[in-house]
Amino acid sequence: MAVPGAAEAVGALSAIAVDAGVERLVLLSGRGEEDGWPTEEAVRHCGAARTILRSSWFSQNFSKSFMLDSILDGEVALPTGNVTEPFLDADDLADAAVEALTDRSHEGRTYELAGPRLMTFGDAVDDIAKASGRVATFEPVTTERFAAGLAKQAVPPELVDFLTHSFTKVLDGRNSHLTGDLERILGRPGRDFRDYAQATAATGIWSGR
Repeated sequence: MAVPGAAEAVGALSAIAVDAGVERLVLLSGRGEEDGWPTEEAVRHCGAARTILRSSWFSQNFSKSFMLDSILDGEVALPTGNVTEPFLDADDLADAAVEALTDRSHEGRTYELAGPRLMTFGDAVDDIAKASGRVATFEPVTTERFAAGLAKQAVPPELVDFLTHSFTKVLDGRNSHLTGDLERILGRPGRDFRDYAQATAATGIWSGR
């Protein structure tokens, strides 16, 4: 959403969809990402009915990509300090997208989607450690050390820049509040991070196998 060229690419794709007869679009956006607002505007003006879902940080980020490597290494080092985030389960986000695509009452709306509980990243790592039975700790670090750690893991430079931007700008406390929008769409609360951690641990992904 926030990378250079995103607004143009998403706007072009939206135009193609409208030309093909698509009448309703749902855009996944990010909470607090002002740099992504031009992309949202491109969808708002494409000619189709639209719903925008601004999502909090995914719970599943802890079992994917560089976050998984950090868990397996036993230490998650991030420049977030004690900032809290209402981690959102990606399955709940998918359910919300289906509702937005199939229920016309959501047309024209912008939702701020959040999980049911505010947690620090340290709280999340503690839940993962308890669920998986492995040693995993959280350490707050400087932005420079964070970027150097990503580079050491062979993360592409453009992704290093994007992640550094996300952790230092979007995860600065601006999203440290619950919204209730997910409950309004689904008619139920989202899955708690602890339940995600237990279910994910059962797959063995954090065991190193």
